[in-house]
Amino acid sequence: MSEIDYEKLAEIVLLAPLELQKDEAEDTQSEQEETFMPPALEDPELNINHPYYDVARHGIIQLAGDDNSGRKVITFSCCRMPPSHQLNHTRLLEYLKYTLDQYVENDYTVVYFHYGLKSVNKPSMKWLQTAYKEFDRKYKKNLKALYVVHPTNFIKILWNIFKPLISHKFGKKITYLNYLSDLREHLKYDQLNIPPEVIRHDENLRGKQKGKLPPVVKVPPPRPPLPMQQFGVSLQYIKDKNKGELIPPVMKETVSYLKRKGLQVEGLFRRSASIQTIKDVQKLYNQGKSVNFDDYQDIHIPAVILKTFLRELPQPLLTFECYDHIIGITSVESSLRVTRCKQIIQGLPEHNYVVLKYLICFLHLVSQESIYNRMTASSLACVFGLNLIWPSKGTASLSALVPLNLFTELLIDFYMNIFNSRTVPGEILP
Repeated sequence: MSEIDYEKLAEIVLLAPLELQKDEAEDTQSEQEETFMPPALEDPELNINHPYYDVARHGIIQLAGDDNSGRKVITFSCCRMPPSHQLNHTRLLEYLKYTLDQYVENDYTVVYFHYGLKSVNKPSMKWLQTAYKEFDRKYKKNLKALYVVHPTNFIKILWNIFKPLISHKFGKKITYLNYLSDLREHLKYDQLNIPPEVIRHDENLRGKQKGKLPPVVKVPPPRPPLPMQQFGVSLQYIKDKNKGELIPPVMKETVSYLKRKGLQVEGLFRRSASIQTIKDVQKLYNQGKSVNFDDYQDIHIPAVILKTFLRELPQPLLTFECYDHIIGITSVESSLRVTRCKQIIQGLPEHNYVVLKYLICFLHLVSQESIYNRMTASSLACVFGLNLIWPSKGTASLSALVPLNLFTELLIDFYMNIFNSRTVPGEILP
């Protein structure tokens, strides 16, 4: 960077606090704000022994389901940040890295809700610079999209400060969205845990518009399923439409293809695929047409299709009833956890058990090739955990990930032990 660049940078740094004050003034004019003190977010699954309980309890960072490509979504909400003297920003950075470390081996997406960043809670410029440097290539490589919601002049100032440090490739991943409704084009909006303060701010922004309100996205009423539909319908529906076969055709075909051609592919199940291609393949399956994965020349397409099928089931394969039991796995003594997993699995409905056994058998085979594909039982659990089980209301919190992933890892690692005592007539294995 030249001397002239440094002069410009110094000028920008001086302007940043002024712009933030302007943003706050505009918010105050349009919104009746109370004393700034965001309450700690109540998360019944957050244990006081969590290594970052002091930060996690505020709910600044949340897991928010998947985007339209099946990538995990992490949200960062500025309005949840308490005043700086009540939050250790070094710990916040460590907690952010701790959270992302669970996903950086897979493609992932971040949504940044800017509203609520104020003079009293904003981190220092030095902290922001340190944060950017801390997030090395490991974190940036598989970050596929960063959505900045409700950007302000302050954000533009920050962009100018960090632009010399940000690569062109990384810059292309950033998308600025003026309204929450814009997120619907990219994400599963209903899965996002959007703070009420952000929703109210969005409504105020819309109210300021004169005559040209952004179009409200209308959700169409649900359609009756197609006769041969496989995505978004129950296992029972698929069974009834496929002559009583217990394993859904889409699962059987994707598993069969991946077993033949994908077991030694590095990063299997970690990568995303073209959204349009995935939609096209789903359409073919839903219409009862044949799919030849060789035509697409991308081994990750059948992998994404399998994950998408599981994620779009009306009820998770492990069922809503098992959710609390699975969450409790970490409170079970280590030597008894496999036995507890077996007890939970034995209680599944017969059809769910057969499909789960088929899937876990395949994932066990994948893990046995981890020397080539780098997909250990732990890695596969991080990918499949939230595709096998989720709560009946909302999305699983970050604190629920440890038990959910641990349970899935135990299923894969101890497949033979857990599934050997129950056989269902008509069941098949990959």
